[in-house]
Amino acid sequence: MAEPIPQEQAASPKKVLFLNAFDLFAPSHLSFGQWRNPKDKSSTKAHDLTYWTTLAQILERGGYHCLVLSGWPISAMAAVTKNLAFAITGSTSYETPYAFARRFSTLDHLTKGRIGWNIVTSYNETGARAVGKEIVEHDRRYEIADEFLRAVYKLWEGSWADDALVKDAEKDTFADYDRIRFIHHRSENFKFDGPHALSPSPQRTPFLFQAGTSGAGIGFASVHAEGVFVAARSPHILAPSVKEIRRQAALAGRDPRSIKVVASITPIIGRTSEEAQAKYQEAQKYASVESGLAFFSNTSGIDISQYDLDRELVASDATIDHRVHSLAAALDYRGDDISRPTPRTIGRFIAIGGSGATPVGTAEEVADILEEWADIADLDGFNIGYVTTPGTFEDVVDLLVPELRKRGRYAPKGESTGTLRERVYGNGQAKLRDDHIGHSYRYDNSEIYAEQDKLPKK
Repeated sequence: MAEPIPQEQAASPKKVLFLNAFDLFAPSHLSFGQWRNPKDKSSTKAHDLTYWTTLAQILERGGYHCLVLSGWPISAMAAVTKNLAFAITGSTSYETPYAFARRFSTLDHLTKGRIGWNIVTSYNETGARAVGKEIVEHDRRYEIADEFLRAVYKLWEGSWADDALVKDAEKDTFADYDRIRFIHHRSENFKFDGPHALSPSPQRTPFLFQAGTSGAGIGFASVHAEGVFVAARSPHILAPSVKEIRRQAALAGRDPRSIKVVASITPIIGRTSEEAQAKYQEAQKYASVESGLAFFSNTSGIDISQYDLDRELVASDATIDHRVHSLAAALDYRGDDISRPTPRTIGRFIAIGGSGATPVGTAEEVADILEEWADIADLDGFNIGYVTTPGTFEDVVDLLVPELRKRGRYAPKGESTGTLRERVYGNGQAKLRDDHIGHSYRYDNSEIYAEQDKLPKK
């Protein structure tokens, strides 16, 4: 049975929720087969820039905090918006710290601080082979990710002093060479020598998102993440993981409320309940259950083809380590708010919205569900996926956002501005918080840089 909301949590003030949009350089993304619907524009993503600029303007109109995506149409979208931020997926398994840091600093400069990084460690074996790499064991990938983060902190936070950029035309001095540190980084997996290639960007370090609620993922998030992406069919599945993230963050010396936990959700919204149900039935018409089951098998590590359609699955059915561990673990949940996890029910569920929930109803009904999830799982916001694009996003902007604002659950129009980090933490907090590990790598921390500063600037 589902557990009740703790009394102290139920009595707390309502949170103002964050809304991100979730997209990918692929047709249909997490609603498989919907590219066949004439209303859907996802098949144009790869060759039509106006898809992205139009989407950015829709999200800007609705006050979305961030667009989370894998891909790089950022400059074009930034040019047609003022507040919308962009969280770009980047893998610590396949990137090199020096080039990666330079690329993200460039984007943070060009967008005036509207860049986030969705940190992934890349679990897919076929993806590893595609870039000439060998897949690494799950927990070891997070150890490497920790190395990667500490390397880029040195570049973003420690290479340039705040006053290194001079731009004094009379003295013909653009930057003070003596206030720029050469970084000599040595760790098991990464080695480089040189100063950061750019002056400090508005945020210095981009806002740090991370997805994953395995044991290793939570440990990593509690140290490095400012925002954590989670996904499940029920808020009761998420609640223990969110509680553990905040507990470990406190043990790491951080304010546990400073980590913003955001759940994936794909709403189907109508002006009436009947209209919403009609949209859902239309989505079912185009849904590819086979593609959804293939996605589930790949991400859960369970070869679903070997089981009877009505056989209940459990976490121990996972036989492949290269997977999303938390997705398989969620199979052991047996609350009465979701159907039993069989190949038949999973196929119907996951084909529309992937691993997250897909509430169907009016704006009022969907807002009720979002509030329930936020209260039960202690969430700070939602990553909004789509069934059809831009249709789903337009429904959220035109129907759901006004309802959330009416309830005091969403920032009033024009109130949330500034860098991405300021939109999350408030005006004046463009840089990393003092209690974040990355802040300890700042330029003036002599304890970290004393030994390496003795090395010659080559």
